[in-house]
Amino acid sequence: MKTARRKKDLGITGWMAKWYDNNTRKSRLSEMREYADIVSGYVENGAELLEVAPGPGYLAIELAKQGYSVTGLEISADFVEIEKRNAREAGVNVDFRQGNASAMPLADGVYDFIICSAAFKNFSEPLKALQEMYRVIKPGGAALILDMNHEATSEDIENEIQKSGMKGFDRWFVKLSFQTFLKNGAYTREGFEDLIAQTDFPKHKIEKHGIGFQVWLYKPEQDSPKSMI
Repeated sequence: MKTARRKKDLGITGWMAKWYDNNTRKSRLSEMREYADIVSGYVENGAELLEVAPGPGYLAIELAKQGYSVTGLEISADFVEIEKRNAREAGVNVDFRQGNASAMPLADGVYDFIICSAAFKNFSEPLKALQEMYRVIKPGGAALILDMNHEATSEDIENEIQKSGMKGFDRWFVKLSFQTFLKNGAYTREGFEDLIAQTDFPKHKIEKHGIGFQVWLYKPEQDSPKSMI
């Protein structure tokens, strides 16, 4: 299934960036720790990690706490400032930079692992973003995309909201967001499969978890385009 994509990537800025940081921190921290544990089960301590579109930087900070060398690439200048402040307050060093996922200002073959959480559905050029991930991953490295499933049911969404512990306006707003524009922009399993088939990633797997997918992408030890493997 194809979904309409905006023509230009737009980051969250201004008061919305501040609201997101202030109002999602508590509900997302436990989720970010779970994601950090997934990463730590795959890559060794001290590895070079990249988070694409880190938002307020919660996950990148959790990964830095676990001893990884972490870079965060975020399109929103306001979020970059928030990320840097949050990292200082947490007492960790993360290299937060401004940049677009579809044209990463990063060198080839630098990172052991890339993670992108709850942002891929918003990319205006998802194929370019995937190819950029392939380019900056070291041979033998991998990427993990965590994002919503377009076919998530109302029951799935309700269960996710209950797990978050949100109440009042925040609960209502997040639930509405899941049911409308977030779900509308999300990919189906087939949508992800179609995109990945056009990239140089020769191997991948897609696992359903709750309202979303874990999309694992693997770069071979020999850095050769899929067509040459």
